[in-house]
Amino acid sequence: MAKEAKEKGGGEAPARRAGDRGRYGRLSRERVLASALDLVDRDGLSALSMRRLGAELGVEAMALYRYAASKDALLDGLVEALHLELEERLAGEAAAAGWRAELGRIAEATYDVCLAHPQVVPLLSTRMLAVPLARRPLATLRHHERVIGLLQEAGLDAERSAAVFRAFTGWVLGYVSVELQAMVDNPEEPDPGFRLGLHHMPPQELPRLREVAPALAERGGPEGLAAGLAALLDRFGREERGERTA
Repeated sequence: MAKEAKEKGGGEAPARRAGDRGRYGRLSRERVLASALDLVDRDGLSALSMRRLGAELGVEAMALYRYAASKDALLDGLVEALHLELEERLAGEAAAAGWRAELGRIAEATYDVCLAHPQVVPLLSTRMLAVPLARRPLATLRHHERVIGLLQEAGLDAERSAAVFRAFTGWVLGYVSVELQAMVDNPEEPDPGFRLGLHHMPPQELPRLREVAPALAERGGPEGLAAGLAALLDRFGREERGERTA
C-alpha cells in the first residue's frame, strides 16, 4: 500500500505509526530539539510533552523516543539547544582581545540567548541540580570548558579557576533570572503603581520595597551584567595579588 501511494501521488508515502518521517520530512535530533524549543518559546514548559511535540512534527509520540528517551531527556535537550545557539552566536563574532573581555563577550551572548528563550532559562539551573556533570549535554560541557580554559590561560590554577568559574556562572545565571522575574501585576493598567500591583503590598511592612519596585521592574540590560562581572573579576584579581578586600 505504501508503494502504491508513492506511485500514485508521485511523492513520499504517508508516515507509518511511530515512524520517523513527519509532515516536514525525516526527523533528526536537531529538528526534534528545535521544534521543542519553538513549542516552549510559544506556549511555555508546561505545554511540552511527547504527545504534543509529536503532533507539532506530524508523527506519533513513540517516534520521538529515538531522539529523547524520556521527558527528562527532552528537557536536557532544551538545555543543549540553548548552548548550541550560544556556540553559534559566539562563533559568528570575532573573539575579544584578552581573557576578561572574552568572558564579557560570553556573558553578554548568554544574556541575549536567554532573553530570546525566557521559558527555557529555569532549566539552566534545575537540570544542573538533577544531572551529574559527566552526563550533561556535550554542548553544555563545551561551554564549561571554554570558560575554564580562559581562566587557566590567564594563569589561574585549577582551584582558583573553579572558584572564578562558580562565581562567573552564578553571576550570569542569577542576573538573567532577576531580569526575567515576573513584575507586572496588571499589564492593562497605565499607572505604574497599579501596573505593578503595589496596592497589594502593605505600606507599613514593605515601604522600601514599594519605593524601589518601579526601578526593579526596569531591566538592567547588558550594561548591568558587564558592570557586575567587572566588579567580580576585580575582586578575584585583588585576592590573587594578595590584596585585602572589603
